[in-house]
Amino acid sequence: MSSGPSGTGAGGQPLEDPRPDSLIEAIEDPTEAPLADESVAQPAPARGWSPAGPPPTTLVLIRHGVTPHTVDKRFSGGLASANPGLSDLGREQVRATAEWLQNMHLDAVIASPVRRTLESAEIIAEVLGHDLETEAGFAEMEFGDWDGMTFGEVAEKHQADLDAWLGSVDVAPPGGESMRAVQARVLAGLDRTLAAHTGRTIAVVSHVTPIKTLVSHAVQAPLDSLFRMELTPASVSVVSFHENSGRNGDERVGSLRLFNARPGDEILPPARF
Repeated sequence: MSSGPSGTGAGGQPLEDPRPDSLIEAIEDPTEAPLADESVAQPAPARGWSPAGPPPTTLVLIRHGVTPHTVDKRFSGGLASANPGLSDLGREQVRATAEWLQNMHLDAVIASPVRRTLESAEIIAEVLGHDLETEAGFAEMEFGDWDGMTFGEVAEKHQADLDAWLGSVDVAPPGGESMRAVQARVLAGLDRTLAAHTGRTIAVVSHVTPIKTLVSHAVQAPLDSLFRMELTPASVSVVSFHENSGRNGDERVGSLRLFNARPGDEILPPARF
């Protein structure tokens, strides 16, 4: 977000205010934040968001590129799935995203160990010059008996099971995982990632369900909000987490900083989040 005019100069020409006016910039450069009115009692800032707080850990969440299952809109799960690889188009999409992110400072690349995310992450790590780590917690939801089927095929053969799944985050597809189970697995992976990379900016190459789960966790949205988010292949979303923050200084505070962005959008990723 560019800074707006703060007044006029000679001849009525607007003067540009060089100070940052976005929330992100103000957080990252608190010396430029507007001064508070000392005559008004101010609430105590959350420790992680104050100038004295520790730096956040930022996750640049990248969805894998398309596979044949993506094009056919088939359920495609994690390590227990048919595990299709990227198509040629999927590889092109991921490379374009990696090149779009080249000017961003990233400290590491972590991927789900599923084939399509590993193939995507290998391209990203190569373009950005990083080694590749894996985190099993960020694997896609297991769809069990539905894996490889289209939504229409599932509705035709498993309508009652599908209705139950759509109606509750605690219901799993036959032989698969519930959203609640996926959430527990993803957040365990998040705990490990934050512990290993505190205060750093990490690219995480993952899937629709884990990325939406991390976004919902960051903004404290209900888990069924996942049904109301859309992520395109090779898209970029960004979340940050401040540890030991909150009103009591003992909470993890999350924030959503970018959602479902991709090359071709007008927005360009900053060098640093």
